Amino acid sequence: MPHDTSQEWEIRCDLAAAYRLIAHFGMDDLISTHLSARLPGKDYRFLLNPYGLMFDEITASSLVIVTPEGYALEEEEESKINNAGFTIHSAVHMSRDDAQCVIHTHTLAGMAVAAQEQGLLPLNQKSMAFSGGIAYHDYEGFAVDLDERERLVRDLSNKDLMILKHHGLLSIGRSVAEAFLNMYQLEQACRIQVAAMQNGEKIILPSDDIVAHTAAQFKHIGYNRSMRPWAALKRRLDRISSDYAT
Repeated sequence: MPHDTSQEWEIRCDLAAAYRLIAHFGMDDLISTHLSARLPGKDYRFLLNPYGLMFDEITASSLVIVTPEGYALEEEEESKINNAGFTIHSAVHMSRDDAQCVIHTHTLAGMAVAAQEQGLLPLNQKSMAFSGGIAYHDYEGFAVDLDERERLVRDLSNKDLMILKHHGLLSIGRSVAEAFLNMYQLEQACRIQVAAMQNGEKIILPSDDIVAHTAAQFKHIGYNRSMRPWAALKRRLDRISSDYAT
């Protein structure tokens, strides 16, 4: 793809940056999982990774344009994109106009919390920030049945974060930056929960009032919508992996 200054190229560069950052922070899973970003227009087209590349190989020009209504699930070895990625991401993009970016991960901590009955606990201020804001979706097997999209959408509702039980994590954002920062904070909250519970000691939970107060503080600050951390992250990429924007 030519290096132009169009809105699409900017979205491609941001999404490629997010792929590289997911790999940088150890949140990737070989060639599995996926990040998507919606392109301008009313037809719900979105960008997705070409199936078979590692996340640290993704570039802006390598991302594939997917049309939700025009894509047919393909045989695994022949598929240009991940079929499960199509199911999950098309569901969200077609149902949420505010979902500019959708990120799905299979991290150790995320999958561990997704297997715990109580879900994410308010053990620290990172998880308290999400109080009342996390959706849960029951496991139905590999996400390759298109009729699961309706249930994914139902369970996600208007929330920006979801724990897919026995599966992994999902975040959305009104920009690639917001979706990435949402996922980063959720991942850190899961890592803290796993670490706090691994020695079997009693967990101390804060009061409901403190949890609600902390969540309100985070909402007021709007940390995950600030461009400062995203700009800093892209400066890091420019130093260590600048070819993402090619």
